[in-house]
Amino acid sequence: MSSTFSGLEVARRALTTQQSALYTTSHNIANANTDGYTRQRVNFEQTSPYPPASRNRPEIPGQVGSGVQAGSIERIRDSFLDKQFRGENAKLGYYESKAAAMQQMESIMNEPSEQGLAKTMDRFWQSLQDLATNPDEGARSVVAQRGLAVAETFNYVSDSLNAVRSNLQEEMNVTEKEINSLVRQINNVNKQIGEIEPHGYVPNDLYDERDRYIDKLSGLVDINVSYESSGGKPSALAMGKAKIELADAQGKSTGTTLVEPTGEYKQLSIAYDDNENVSSFEFTNVDRDGNETAAPAIAAADFSSQGKLKALMESNGYVDGNGEISGEYTDMLKDIDTLAESFVAEFNKVHTQGTDMEGQQGQDFFTIDDTENAAATMGVSQAIQENSNLIAASANGDSGNGENALSLAETMRKKGIDGLGDNASVQTYYEGMIGEMAVISQEAARMQTNATTLRDQVDENRQSVSAVSLDEEMTNMIKFQHAYNAAARNMTTVDEMLDRIINNMGLVGR
Repeated sequence: MSSTFSGLEVARRALTTQQSALYTTSHNIANANTDGYTRQRVNFEQTSPYPPASRNRPEIPGQVGSGVQAGSIERIRDSFLDKQFRGENAKLGYYESKAAAMQQMESIMNEPSEQGLAKTMDRFWQSLQDLATNPDEGARSVVAQRGLAVAETFNYVSDSLNAVRSNLQEEMNVTEKEINSLVRQINNVNKQIGEIEPHGYVPNDLYDERDRYIDKLSGLVDINVSYESSGGKPSALAMGKAKIELADAQGKSTGTTLVEPTGEYKQLSIAYDDNENVSSFEFTNVDRDGNETAAPAIAAADFSSQGKLKALMESNGYVDGNGEISGEYTDMLKDIDTLAESFVAEFNKVHTQGTDMEGQQGQDFFTIDDTENAAATMGVSQAIQENSNLIAASANGDSGNGENALSLAETMRKKGIDGLGDNASVQTYYEGMIGEMAVISQEAARMQTNATTLRDQVDENRQSVSAVSLDEEMTNMIKFQHAYNAAARNMTTVDEMLDRIINNMGLVGR
């Protein structure tokens, strides 16, 4: 039969186990508002019954239970939901950044509006038509001023696009530093976990800290996360050390490992060409002793890891697989320069075919100081600004003739202008630019909305599993408290039984 004092031991085990459960409940309640905290649960286990199975066990009817113990303290987390969340978080980071960049571009282009380039050019064409019917000094002055407004609008658009592009580059550099910092922090937590797990401990709070860093990293670049054992004699609940790999849009590994379970990790550096277009992503491998060696780089065209970093690269501009420059802002700058250069060339050609008020052949109306930055350096001839009589409105030099002014006005809708294509005019080319921008912007905004909905839905599912419910914890607290009180009552009962045996039996004859 079991020991005389086994009842006390059973009660003691019940007390300490319920106490552990109460402490864990208190820990959950204390961290109910802690970002990234995962609720914990004590796993109760029956202790081995008496007598153990053996050939020499006493002949008693069955085995007697010996109580309960706290087998482990487990985080309640679903790894599938974690993987799903990180994939959706990468998509959201990508479309969020893309939508923000396109929204800034739309604000700069400002179409349709009274201040946009289309309206400014319309006013210029209208002033030319007015000049054709009334080629006096007042009408000429209006043409000169509105031509200057067109040039200044081109300047503004180009300068503003370049300014935003500089901001995108700065944001990329900040993102680069953030990625490197998160990688280092994940590696540091990995080291701490690797020192604790081999001794059989389960560092739940360190797991939470590591998961917080991984979640943040997943919004910047798409990643795959796997785990390897820390060695030694780990608990069955030990997660191991994390291995972080860059993933492509399909969630497959790209072959670049950011964090190794061995303690090695990589640091990222973005390389640019002479025009600040992203050319490649370079990596430096850092070993456990802090020694740095060069690791294989990824060409910008081959960088397929979705997230904020890729969206910034595509918005800013990068060198594609053909060695050409691609990107929303570089494409818009290229288009606005092409439009400015082609428009100026055609307008000046027609202007030089006319005659000014002084009977001289027309000179260039617009100027461009740098053909590679046509929109930014476009202006109106200083001579025409100072003397509007130099505007060549006449086709033959006769007073009152405004035929060349009409020809100048027609350049707006003339098709086949060099540089714009056979079927494109200045007007349709610009409309095409704005239309393409609107499509990209709308698609980015739509995908951002969809990605937000999906990410939030997955996060809600994840929180339903992992987050602390105060109602549930209060229920558990009452449950464990009653169990503790019952165990204490049981110990008191056993104590009274033993007191009866020890102090109140065998008194006859005394």
